[in-house]
Amino acid sequence: MTETDVKVVYKRPLGFTDRVTHYCPGCTHGVAHRLIAEVLEEMGELKNTIGVAPVGCAVFAYNYFSFDFVEAAHGRAPAMATGIKRTLPGKILFTYQGDGDLASMGMGEIVAAASRGEQITVIFINNTNYGMTGGQMAPTTLPGQKTSSSPLGRDVETQGYPIRTAELLATLDGAAFVARRTLHDSRGIRNAKRAIRTAFEVQKQGLGFSMVELLSICPTNWGLSTTNARKWLAEHMLPYYPVGDFKVSTAVSDMKIGGN
Repeated sequence: MTETDVKVVYKRPLGFTDRVTHYCPGCTHGVAHRLIAEVLEEMGELKNTIGVAPVGCAVFAYNYFSFDFVEAAHGRAPAMATGIKRTLPGKILFTYQGDGDLASMGMGEIVAAASRGEQITVIFINNTNYGMTGGQMAPTTLPGQKTSSSPLGRDVETQGYPIRTAELLATLDGAAFVARRTLHDSRGIRNAKRAIRTAFEVQKQGLGFSMVELLSICPTNWGLSTTNARKWLAEHMLPYYPVGDFKVSTAVSDMKIGGN
């Protein structure tokens, strides 16, 4: 086979740097990163984007994206993104947050940002545990799910029920687009990319707050192989966290997305 016989079917997006990832094998943070990079490249917004990552598995996300990135305190990414967006309204601002960060330490921040209709986009990774610190129980941990801090399984009588963040934020008037997708299979990934594109277009067109929740696997802390982790997500997470659009404002429904 000669070089001319080779057809390139996959290449690194321009939004990525040439760096080796720190994520655990099988983790779908990398998939989410790629979707964001692809969407921003297709929109022509790479040089106009600022990302905000707080403490969590994605604390080093700035190493992987080629555009501007800043670091926020645990849970405070929406507040930092709000400040930057109001100072630089022409920029595309997004936060990249895990469930332990967004739905626990940052719950007040995300609710406030959504209720105000801040012109930011939130990418929310839900893998039902505190990934970076050892797999402890998170606000999204499922009933009966075992973690390093709930070895007997989450007891809803004493520890409460998991928080369905997308459904919660969808009740707020300032939210223009709130959706949940999954990264456990190819169909889910394709649908996730379309939702991410919509969320960024909502911001670009000044329609309000947007968030895409992405169901993600965590093979290391779940103690499963990548294959079995994907099956576990499908069998256990999807029934409790169904995918879908939970808030689509009239303006978003009427929105025309470039390139589609």
